[in-house]
Amino acid sequence: MAGTIASGLVETEEEHRRRPLIVTEDEELLDDLLRLCAAAGSAPEVAHGTLVGSSGWDDAPLVLVGDDCAARLTDAVRRQGVLLISRDLDDPGIWRRGIELGAEHVLFLPDAETWLVDRVADVTEGVGDQATTVGVVGGRGGAGASTLACALAVAAARAGHRTMLIDGDPLGGGLDVLLGGEGAAGLRWPAFAESCGRVAAGALEESLPKLHSLRVLSWDRGSAVAIPPTAVRSVLAAARRRGGAVVVDLPRRVDEAAAEVLAQLDVGLLVVPAELRSVAAAHRVASRVRMVLRDLRVVVRGPTGGGLDDEEIAKLLGLPLAGELPPEPRLLAALDEGEPPGAAERGPLARFCADFWARALPSEGGVAS
Repeated sequence: MAGTIASGLVETEEEHRRRPLIVTEDEELLDDLLRLCAAAGSAPEVAHGTLVGSSGWDDAPLVLVGDDCAARLTDAVRRQGVLLISRDLDDPGIWRRGIELGAEHVLFLPDAETWLVDRVADVTEGVGDQATTVGVVGGRGGAGASTLACALAVAAARAGHRTMLIDGDPLGGGLDVLLGGEGAAGLRWPAFAESCGRVAAGALEESLPKLHSLRVLSWDRGSAVAIPPTAVRSVLAAARRRGGAVVVDLPRRVDEAAAEVLAQLDVGLLVVPAELRSVAAAHRVASRVRMVLRDLRVVVRGPTGGGLDDEEIAKLLGLPLAGELPPEPRLLAALDEGEPPGAAERGPLARFCADFWARALPSEGGVAS
């Protein structure tokens, strides 16, 4: 692997190209910028008191220019991603210097520190399209939402998409157990209870157990730990920045933490067994979920009977129909044998999931109607 050695790790050429460039002779400002880059998980290049060569200026994904150096860079080639940084809010001349430099933004520290950390982290992580994020919730207990969530994640990974499965229900049995990986090494939700602000997407992905070619964030078997809504927001935002597909198994109650998840979903799937009592229970769940999530669709778990078909159930709930999920006779036996839900590619569950992703993950991105 080509690259240089940085912090004891091999740095690839691609990672090197994601390092921002700092141009300043102000030592105090340099210390601040190095600190903020470190918070973003980046090791920047620094131009120490010399004119910027064409390679450094042209190739860096982001250039942080201290106001002390702005005047001598006005003849530099115009490029995107130049930020002019100062501490003096009372200096009106900085706006003129920003225009002469061709700066994309003029920032003042410390006010803009959070914004700058996010911007540096974006270029360091190589952020592209956000992940298509799907939540699955049961219309009643035992509806099969966790099984469908796991099967959706397995199907997305099998199709070659970067996939993360997140257990959003602390009172569930643990999705790692359902996937046969309760003993797999990696972090669980309690490790992220103190998270706030931005969570590094790459570090999150690498820290989680890898099961069946996907990453899983589940609960451990210890005492219940309350995860603050701010931590839930930060973790899910990091998962989405990695692109691909994120699947969340949702609780039926909508507390503050669940509302943070719902606010970041592209689409929700409400799993409803084809029976009248389940429809009544699902109506209550849907009314709460739709207070936050607009795009909620029904998955009817068959067999349908008793005069209710899938379209009628969707109509009773006032929701669009995502499809009918026929019974899979060998599902329980397969789970007992250690196979994850949806592992049988020709089974009804796998076919449903493959069809869903074919519509939800088109080549141009986005969630299909």
